This record gives sequence, C-alpha cells and structure tokens, in this order.
Amino acid sequence: MAWKDSRPMSPHLQIYKLPLTAMMSVLHRGTGVVISIGTLMLVWVLAKAASGAAAFEGTQNLLGSWFGYLVLFGFTFSLYAHFCNGIRHLLWNMGYGFDVSKANQGAMMSLIAAIVLTVLTWIVAFAA
Repeated sequence: MAWKDSRPMSPHLQIYKLPLTAMMSVLHRGTGVVISIGTLMLVWVLAKAASGAAAFEGTQNLLGSWFGYLVLFGFTFSLYAHFCNGIRHLLWNMGYGFDVSKANQGAMMSLIAAIVLTVLTWIVAFAA
C-alpha cells in the first residue's frame, strides 16, 4: 500500500531560480575550495622548482599548455572573486547593505570587480 503525502512539494532547483545573493554564496564557497586546491598546486610547483631545473621543466610544460592556462585563469578568478565577496561580507558585518536592492547591487559589483581584475591581471601578465 502506497502512502500519499498531502503536503505540497518544495520547488526543486530546476524550477526555482536562486537569487543573486544565494548564487554568490555558493560561488564564495566554491572559490574557497578552488583556492585550497590551487594552494596545494602552488606547493607542488615550488617543490618541483626546488628539486632542480630538470624536475621543473615538466611543470613548466604543463602550466604553459592551454590546460595550464585554463587552470591558472580559474585560480586567478577564484582569488579575486573570493576576495571581492569577502569585502562585501565585511561590509555586511559593519551593518551596510542589508536591504535587498543593496545586497543585489553589492553582489553584482563584486562579481564584475572579480571579472575585471582577472582580465586586467592576465593582460598585464601577457604584456610583460
């Protein structure tokens, strides 16, 4: 015998669109994970560099490939997104930007700032 629940079902993520502030919260957590993994990658690169030129050559080849650039670009964006969103949270801790319009504006500003800073960093890196 099947039991029927008469309560309404909660909307699923495929139906319900998350607000921008919620998406930024998920992004903040995700970028924290990426930064942790990227820090381990940095330790690996430094260990290879300390091991000598022959050991570091393979690392240079990997990081100089299209995949390496993609990983480094994602790491750069993660650093800036986490930083900019952290500033937004710091402002919240000081009591600013709690109303919905200001919260959405702050979320959009931190996302745009992260994108602009990432692109500027890579322009400067390739210009040097």
